[in-house]
Amino acid sequence: MKLFVANLSYGVTSEELQAAFEECGNVKSAQVVTDRDTGRSRGFGFVEMSSQEEAQSAMKNLNGRALKGREILVKPADNKPPRRSAHEG
Repeated sequence: MKLFVANLSYGVTSEELQAAFEECGNVKSAQVVTDRDTGRSRGFGFVEMSSQEEAQSAMKNLNGRALKGREILVKPADNKPPRRSAHEG
């Protein structure tokens, strides 16, 4: 199950995000989203847990917890289809 993680400190790396979520179970992937042009963190990311139970545990235990000085928001990621570009028709 994929989780959306918001309100990340700009100093949090994908590795640190993964480490924080590993206490709740097996992390399949963890990625801090960065700005395409500058490479700086955009303050949010995504974590994919191996099971629904582990994802529920992460939401329960990590939502509102401080990570590098900021209280993070953890919720299920929207499963929206990828946005189509203006050139696709």
